[in-house]
Order: sequence, then C-alpha cells, then structure tokens
Amino acid sequence: MDMNEIKEIFFQECEEQLAELESGLLKLNDGDRDPETVNAVFRAVHSIKGGAGAFGLEELVAFAHVFETTLDCVRSNKLEPNQDVLKVMLKSADVLADLVTCSRDGGSVEESRTRGLVKELEALANGEAPPAAEAPKAAKPAAAPVVQPTDDSGFQPIPFTFDSFGDDEAVEDQFTYEVTFKPTRELYSKGNEAALLLRDLSRLGEMSIACDMDQLPALESMDPEASYFGWKISITTPKSEDEVRAVFEFAEWDCELDVKSAETAEGEELPMIPVPFDLSALDDEPAEAVQPQAETAAKASVPEATSSVAKAVNAAVEKKESAATAAAAAAQNNAAAASSVGQTIRVDLDRVDRLINLVGELVINQAMLSQSVIENDNNGVSSINMGLEELQQLTREIQDSVMAIRAQPVKPVFQRMSRIVREVADMVGKQIRLVTEGENTEVDKTVIDKIAEPLTHMIRNAVDHGIESPEKREAAGKDPEGTIKLSAKHRSGRILIELIDDGGGINRERVKQKAIDNDLISPDANLSDEEIDNLIFAPGFSTADKISDISGRGVGMDVVKRSIQALGGRISISSRPGLGSTFTMSLPLTLAVLDGMVVTVAGQTLVVPLTAIVETLQPEASAIHSFGANQRLISIRNSFCPLVDVGRILNFRANQANPVDGVALLVESEGGGQRALMVDAIQGQRQVVIKSLEANYTHVPGIAAATILGDGRVALILDVDAVVGASRGQSLKPEMSLAATG
Repeated sequence: MDMNEIKEIFFQECEEQLAELESGLLKLNDGDRDPETVNAVFRAVHSIKGGAGAFGLEELVAFAHVFETTLDCVRSNKLEPNQDVLKVMLKSADVLADLVTCSRDGGSVEESRTRGLVKELEALANGEAPPAAEAPKAAKPAAAPVVQPTDDSGFQPIPFTFDSFGDDEAVEDQFTYEVTFKPTRELYSKGNEAALLLRDLSRLGEMSIACDMDQLPALESMDPEASYFGWKISITTPKSEDEVRAVFEFAEWDCELDVKSAETAEGEELPMIPVPFDLSALDDEPAEAVQPQAETAAKASVPEATSSVAKAVNAAVEKKESAATAAAAAAQNNAAAASSVGQTIRVDLDRVDRLINLVGELVINQAMLSQSVIENDNNGVSSINMGLEELQQLTREIQDSVMAIRAQPVKPVFQRMSRIVREVADMVGKQIRLVTEGENTEVDKTVIDKIAEPLTHMIRNAVDHGIESPEKREAAGKDPEGTIKLSAKHRSGRILIELIDDGGGINRERVKQKAIDNDLISPDANLSDEEIDNLIFAPGFSTADKISDISGRGVGMDVVKRSIQALGGRISISSRPGLGSTFTMSLPLTLAVLDGMVVTVAGQTLVVPLTAIVETLQPEASAIHSFGANQRLISIRNSFCPLVDVGRILNFRANQANPVDGVALLVESEGGGQRALMVDAIQGQRQVVIKSLEANYTHVPGIAAATILGDGRVALILDVDAVVGASRGQSLKPEMSLAATG
C-alpha cells in the first residue's frame, strides 16, 4: 500500500470522526452530560489531529490542537459546556470539517474565519484554566538517591540509565514532572513499543526511571499477549505538561498515563535510580528490530556503585529473558492477526455497483429462462421447472443480500443539515434548533447521495421563510427559539422523510398574489388550499421581498420537486397558518429493483409499482357512474373513486375503454388521494430491474423508467403520480406523450 492509499484511508476515517464529533456535540447541546459523550468528542478531534500530523497537514493540526485543548478543559470539568460554549464548538467542528476537505481536495479555509475561532477557543480555555504564572518551577534537581529494593515496595530499580537528550537550560526555566506509564496489551498489539516512547520522552530533559515488575508472573503462567511492566519516571525539562503528554498521544488510549508536577506529587513514594543505558541506539534501528527492554537491560554494563543491586535484578531478568522475547514476538503476530479481523471492511462503491448490475442481469436471464421453460412445458411439473423455481428463490435471496450491502443509514445526511441550520440561522438572526429522528433508517446509497441537495434547499427555505423572527414569535406567544424536525421512517416499501417546522405556516394570500404577479395563474383562478401551497414548487416562484445570499431568485423549491421526481419519489405539503408546515418526501428504498404488477393497456405492456397498489378489482356495470362530460366514478364499498383510463391518459387510444371489459387497480398517490387505474388485463406480479429511460432515451411524462421482461421485451414502468396528476387536469404534453415517442 503506497502513501496515497494510506492517506485516502485517513480521510475516510476523518469523515467517521467528524460525524462522531458533531453527533456528540449535538448530544451535549441537548443536555447530555455523560462523560463518555465528552470523551468521544475529544477522541474524534484527537484522532484527526494525530493522523494529520503523520501527513504533515500543519494547518489542520494547529487548529485541531487548539480545539482539543478546549475540549480537554470540558473533559476535566474545568469548563462547563453551556450553550455559548457549545455554539463556539459547533462552529469549530464546521471549520475542522472544512480544513479536512481542503487538505484532501486542495484549497484553503478563510484565514480570518479560523483565526477568530482560535481566539474564541483559547479564551474559553484560558478563562477556566489556572493562570500560567502558577505553573510549578522546579528547584535545581538533586541527584536521585539510590533506593534499595524492598519486599513491599512493588518497584525494582532497573540497572540502566537514560542519557539526557535535553538542552542545557537555565535552572529557573525548568520544571519537574512525575510520570506514571503502564501500557496495556492493546498498545503492543497495534505495533507500538514502550521503549521508543521512553526514548522520545528522554529527549525532553534529564530523566530518571523505575520499572514496576511486580505483576510479572512465573514463566509457566505468563500470557505472551499481556503487558506486565509499568514505569515511574521523573523528568526535569523546560517543556510544558502538554508537551510531555504529547509524547504519548498516539498511545494515550492504550495505556494508563498520569503526569503530575513535582509539587503536586510531593510526598508520593517514587523509588528511582539513574543507570547508564543509551536509548539513542534505538534511533538507528527500525521499531520492529528493537529488543525488549528487559533483554537489553540484562546486557547493559553496570557501574560498580550499583553492582550489588544489579546482580539481584539481573538474576530475575535472565530467568524471564526468553519469555519476554516470546511475548514481543507474540505481540507482533497478534497485531497482524488483529488487522485482518474486523467487523466491517471498506469496499469501493464502483465494485458494489458492478455486482448489482450483474445481479440485475442474472434476474433478467433467470426470468427469460423460466419463460422459455414454461412455454415448452405443458404440464409444468418437469424436474427442470422445479429446479428453476429453486433458482428463482435463490436469485431473489442473492439480490436482496446484494441490495442490503448498499443500504446505509440517513444519519450522515441529517448531520450535514445541522450545520446548514446553524449557518443560515446566524445569517438571518434567528434562533433555531434542529431535531432529528430515525437517523438509522436505511436506504440505498444512491438515494442518500441524491437527497442531500433537495434537503438543503428545504432546510434553507424553512429557516428563511418558515420560522419567524424571535420578536414575532414572542409576540405570538411562542418560544423565541424555533424548531425544525427532520425525521425518516419506512412505510410500504418506501422511505418517508418529513421536514416539520413550527413557524407561521404558508401565507396563502401572499403566495396566490405572488403567483398572479408572476403570471403563473390567472387572477380569477379558483384554487384549493392544497393547490395554492403547491404553487411554491413553480419555477421562478419566490415570496422574498429582496434578493439575498439565501433566497429571492426563484430557484429552490422547483429544484426540490424535480430532484425528488427524478428519484421516482413525490413530495407533498401540509400547512396550518400560525402553526407551521410539513413537507413529506416519499422515496423508493432503492433505484435498482422494484416489485411490480405487469399489466396490458391497449396492446402495450406496462409495470405498475406494487407499493402504489392498494387492491385490484373487476368492475361491474352497476358500480360505474358518469360524472360531467367525460368523467367516471366507480363505487367501492359505499364510496366513490375517480376512474382513470391509463390508455387514454397516455394517448394509446383516442376513446375511453369500457371499464367492464378491463381491470381496475386501486392506487394511492401523495397529494392525489385514491384513484382507480383502468387497465385491460393483469399478466402477473414479478420483481423487475429498473433501467433509466432518461439515460438511454429521454424523459417521457407518465413513465418513470423501463425494464426487460422474461421474454426479452422492454416494458415501461408507470409513473403513478404523473398519471393521477393528469387525471386531475394536469395534462401531459402531446409532443412528449408516449404515443409520440413511437
């Protein structure tokens, strides 16, 4: 794996960390004070900073470091995460995301933006942290005393020293810290090495160390994957406590680490002895070649002054030499094994797409094969026919499994909307809170990618037009903080996404007047409330009084409707003046396959999506009633439903067919209620592979897509909403009707 591949993995992990960061901050913003939530937020920024440092992304590292420092104040209870603090942190999370994007794709974030947030973060941290002047200053370090080992001390002095790699600083500019370092088995399994960490620490100044070998068991009971050694270190250095901790930042979550100033740790027992062992030898060897410390220590030269202590320690070390070596080798093997085992794997989306396309072709060929056997097998009980039934079931299971691979939760898209709400609310001076539900609802990856744009337009519209200003809300007896609720759920084989605001609702009089002014409707048009609400989807329509960065150009909601329809979905509006509005989007769970009813209309074969069909029925003459010049109703269980001739709507035939000679499909559409679609006959129900008509031909009103049937013929998938809309007076354009396409 080359460096570019490793870097790409880092940026993929950054997306996960950024999602975790924003999710945790939103929980804190909602009042969650669970320490684990705070730790998760801190770890996300810490991980991004660590990875960015490995790739030399200095601007990202610098900002993440300041952000991390402020979060550490929250973690240590020095800073209360109130609304003002979290507002700064949410903005910082947005900037951090932008810095990650710029580091990956090129470009830069506006300097004034980052500089301003850095100052705010530093102010938050400094306002709660102890003054810098109170930082402890060490007296001139005295020689460390030689401590003889005792039975109950738990600490054995190791007969080797660390040469000082620190610069000769003035005594008054140095500080002394007491460090307790105890690795866990995870540190070694990830390929880290304690000796290298101690070497890096020794470079900060003059250091003395004691090793705790009290937990080292007998050889026969030793676990080669466990960690038994710990260290207590005293270091005198001109560096700050943060810089001392930074040595362990890549291993902080895989060890027990405690750093205290000498004054704070005063009175605590710390048996230490300086011994002559040069860690600089590690600089010329790769980490994999580093010998265990116990083995190296056993071979080190020991001064005469400490020979009596060294002999006792060396005897114990020599006994455990082979075990220590085996443990190090096992740790390396364990790291390799751990890397090959995981709950998830990363797969290029193009590979999944190719797999789905192949499964789609498998479904088509299986249907063709079944059709051929049925046509040539009169009794339908041959062994080939029975085998094909098993093949059909197996093909369906394979297809469902492959589709499940592409299914992803809508959480990433919903989290992206939180940032848009914050930015637009700040621009218009409103107080708005976004509430999300059903974030783990899964849908096809293609659908997730394509709903981001329409959702963005809807969110901006809700913030700018839907929610009133704090002054107007207070005057109306409402909370000055508005609420926008974004939810997702499964229903009847589709995903329903609702956007609800508690604003003033749609001002229908104003909307109608704007539509008249823009020549979208005639002044004497008699429109229902639903029809007036739907005027906001008209191209070029806007109720904004002036053009701004947010709205006023008449581009937005018409884009939303077109984008939703392009996905095979539909959108509806429900508004109550003074109480708010609800936008409901109904989308297919996948854009690859669907269950449909294959029907015949005027000699043409069509597929009607099964999710739109409520029931099928055979009309009787007594149930058909004429209404107006050319409208007909069908009586269904003491209620009347409009009867729609699909062949007439699509211009397959010039005159309406006799309903008694056909079959009625009772369908339900968003905003259109129930309609009975009149077809000539039903061929059967089957799962079909969706093929884009626009990509291979052009858009045809009334038709959503196409598919290939088992006999090899192309069948068109009906757009139920478009047909229902045409039956209500929204006629299809003659030049683009199905008959005109040939």
